[in-house]
Amino acid sequence: MHPSSIAASPLFRIDECSDLMADACVCGENGDLVFLSVWARDTAIQQFIAQLTLGRDDDGLDQFHLITEQGGSVPVFIPSVERLEKRLTRIYRRTLFGSLTNLWLFDRRCTRPDKSTASALALLPRSAADPTTRVWHLVKDTCPLPLLDHWQTPVLELLRSSDMFHELPVALGPLRGFRLGLDVPALTEALGDLIRGNVLTAYPYPAQIWTPQAVA
Repeated sequence: MHPSSIAASPLFRIDECSDLMADACVCGENGDLVFLSVWARDTAIQQFIAQLTLGRDDDGLDQFHLITEQGGSVPVFIPSVERLEKRLTRIYRRTLFGSLTNLWLFDRRCTRPDKSTASALALLPRSAADPTTRVWHLVKDTCPLPLLDHWQTPVLELLRSSDMFHELPVALGPLRGFRLGLDVPALTEALGDLIRGNVLTAYPYPAQIWTPQAVA
């Protein structure tokens, strides 16, 4: 996160690494790490990265716990390290905590869809009034089927109603997370039904009113 967020956002202590403080974390349905932003001195950050690389080996970490403002503990599980990417930013100017390093760890599907599984992840600011446009671009980038822009509303309703697109359950800090997982055969059939029903049309003239139904 931006350096100013240290003062503006609540910080969450990592129980297993007392020198690190997180200002954002997003996890999937099983507690698997999707995005983490942590702050600490450079040596503590490097030690944390090394522990994650070791995994279950000696002194390694395959999970950790974030302590919330209310004293609760949120478990975070580390998926395969090969799935994670990292970004490091060193803040040399004087802060309340001295010179700090900011580490972002995130699932690579946050930056590019996995075309082989037709899946992607999205991180959006809580302050975003209407994320529909960004979500639609993500859907078009991920979906192997051609989608016309004036199909946006019925297609997004279809994806939500069939649980192919949903918000992730754990989000601490200023970000929300979303998962897109397309069942391509089911989606192909559903889009075909909507085209035959004149809900999806070749040109953006008024189409029939459609109520979304779950895809079997």
